[in-house]
Amino acid sequence: MLRSPIVSVLGHVDHGKSSLLDAIRGSCIVREEAGAITQAIGASIVPASVIKQRCEALLKQLKAELVIPGLLFIDTPGHAAFTSLRKRGGSIADLAILVVDVNEGFKPQTVEALEILKAFKTPFIIAANKIDLVPGFVVKDKHSVLNNIELQQEHVKQELYARIYNLSSELYKTVNLDAELFHKASFEKQVAIIPVSAKLGLGISELLAVLAGLAQRFLKHNLELHPDKPAKGVVMELKEAKGLGTVIDVILYDGVLRVNDNVVLLGKDNTFATRVRALLQPAPLQDIRSKKARFMRVKQVTAATGVRIAAQDLENVVPGTPFFGVSKLDAETIEGLKTELKNALQDIVFSKESKGVIVKADALGSLEAVTKMFQEHGIPIKTADVGDISKKDVVEADSVAEQEPLLGAIIGFNVKNASPIQPKKAVIITSNIIYELLQKYEEWRSQKQVEIQQEQLKQLPTICKLRILPGYVFRQSNPAIVGVEILAGKLKQGVRLFKKDKPLTSVKSIEVEGQTISEALENQKVAISMPSITIGRQVREGDILYSYITEEEFKRFKALKHLVSESEILVLKEIAELMRVKNPVWGL
Repeated sequence: MLRSPIVSVLGHVDHGKSSLLDAIRGSCIVREEAGAITQAIGASIVPASVIKQRCEALLKQLKAELVIPGLLFIDTPGHAAFTSLRKRGGSIADLAILVVDVNEGFKPQTVEALEILKAFKTPFIIAANKIDLVPGFVVKDKHSVLNNIELQQEHVKQELYARIYNLSSELYKTVNLDAELFHKASFEKQVAIIPVSAKLGLGISELLAVLAGLAQRFLKHNLELHPDKPAKGVVMELKEAKGLGTVIDVILYDGVLRVNDNVVLLGKDNTFATRVRALLQPAPLQDIRSKKARFMRVKQVTAATGVRIAAQDLENVVPGTPFFGVSKLDAETIEGLKTELKNALQDIVFSKESKGVIVKADALGSLEAVTKMFQEHGIPIKTADVGDISKKDVVEADSVAEQEPLLGAIIGFNVKNASPIQPKKAVIITSNIIYELLQKYEEWRSQKQVEIQQEQLKQLPTICKLRILPGYVFRQSNPAIVGVEILAGKLKQGVRLFKKDKPLTSVKSIEVEGQTISEALENQKVAISMPSITIGRQVREGDILYSYITEEEFKRFKALKHLVSESEILVLKEIAELMRVKNPVWGL
């Protein structure tokens, strides 16, 4: 006995994920038989009878006989929903549709979706959407997308094919996979591309036929239903329902779940078992996305489907975690399932560092996706947890920022900032798009790095090269007062000066036209006073002096050279040459 394959839809923002789901739902509703498509909690089920009716010619062409009961589409598109469908070894989604705007090609979220699909080892097809926006495209055959393309004017057809094959090229560059149009594809070796227009409903029949054919041909073993074994599913959301208290919306992907069965769940602190008080499904013809949707009670549900569970003690259930359902209630069975639940989670391991960023997410699957992405980019994770950002997170992030300023960050995916206090030194970065989190963090880190380096630069002596102007000795000693020209860099009060390899004196004061100033800039002519030297002995008119820096300070300047001007870099090179007369490896 087989269950329906579970299909998730991913893609870049505005490429048509929701429109495609709407097109699938809309095309499968038969007016005379309202409700031919079944809406479950968080999913839409397209039965085999509808697929046969819609795709009869294509199924004959593919020599495919339908044996699956239908296709279950997860209603919430995107990365977050996909990563929440987590089980041991990957996602509960058997197949995925990657939606790409054929006119725009791959975008950042397209690439991110591919990385996630690759990480979860989920087979996928590409829906090349918005073919109706190719200049000159006209609908000429509502039933066959291929016929429609062939009937276009030659320049339109060639342009469309060029855009489709550009997607194939981008796929190969991104994840080293070959792709081909679905009617030419070798499904064992190539990703199938189906040209579609979600807006006009073109290509939907072909999409359904390819999904059904792929599932039956390659995933049959994964689709076996086990009604005699514990039911298996994934918690999608926690909600408050009037008259029922806290309920959970779940996707059941194996087995049968009944009222009065016991479900074993993962709470924030432990695994626990509770009894199913009610199972709810949407009433017929209800749009479950509406807040006014009515639900009806059912006695049992069979995978694959979505269902709402009412039970006690659901307040601390972790979204995105697997659960089990069993009718037999005994300590040994329950404990065995608790152990199995822990084992199912053991591959979701976040290596905790003593110093690192703090990651918060709305569900375990999305937490794993964010954490993996950050770790792959070499960013250590201190803690990773499900839930809103708390006061404890802020305090912990500030503590990290004290020691490692570039790691003082809280990364929040699809969560709220529920902390009553604001961070003093750390930063809070939130988004409901995974790749944006990394992007925003890297931008913040780069900016923070520059701020830190600029502060480090302020701690170093100013780089300066000056010349004692002949004829401008105002006092020979105690202190010596002379006129100088700043040849390069900047001169500040207190800077030590040298001529060969040792400091001779320091700048006690700087004056311009009788006014004391704190610093003099390049090309400026000023009077300076210098203690501990006599003009005519240690220093003469016309001499070139440099600001004195230690070898350690020179190395720090080298590390910060991107913040130093070209003229200052030349001065640093001259200083190094003078120092290397006595010590050839100085500063190396």
